[in-house]
Amino acid sequence: MSARVETLAAQVRERFGDLVEACIVAHGELTICIPKTSLREVCLALRDEEPFRFEMLIDLCGVDYLRYGESPWEGPRFAVVYHLLSIARNQRIRLRTFVAEDDPRVESVVEIWNSANWYERECFDLFGILFEGHPDLRRLLTDYGFVGHPFRKDFPLEGFVEMRYDIEKQRVVYEPVSIEPRINVPRVIRRDHRYVDLSGGDEVQGG
Repeated sequence: MSARVETLAAQVRERFGDLVEACIVAHGELTICIPKTSLREVCLALRDEEPFRFEMLIDLCGVDYLRYGESPWEGPRFAVVYHLLSIARNQRIRLRTFVAEDDPRVESVVEIWNSANWYERECFDLFGILFEGHPDLRRLLTDYGFVGHPFRKDFPLEGFVEMRYDIEKQRVVYEPVSIEPRINVPRVIRRDHRYVDLSGGDEVQGG
């Protein structure tokens, strides 16, 4: 499998050259990073040209890098990730393109893969990324009056409003959140080699 992935990576580098900002082979999968200005060109080539023939878009999602890693993230805050499948070639590839926080826009690929329709709506709803050229870019999972984008890392866990059905008014009403704001702090409960003090060999308690 790794040989096939390496071959695909070489074919991608040869075909697209400088359009590919990064070509990463890891865990038996290929990920390529491309600028958003080249998205349509690259996607069309991956769908139509030999030796790629990625006929299917099987997933599309957003990523928020606001608090990514141990040090501050220095690149654009958001990314859109596309997962493609070639039935003819029995292979997969992942595309990633970054969009800036102050201009979270990228071209829609609905005309290339129709399955992108609801994926792009979901990404817009949850991350606030705009897909230019989408035929019907509306919220998909949240309510029409919802404020904000709940998968952004600066969106509060408790949200901004509560929703309930008011019997007297016979309609849904929105009210300020009544619960106290809170922050989840991950706690490590496993004990393995990552929590060993190499200087003295004593186990470091995770918490």
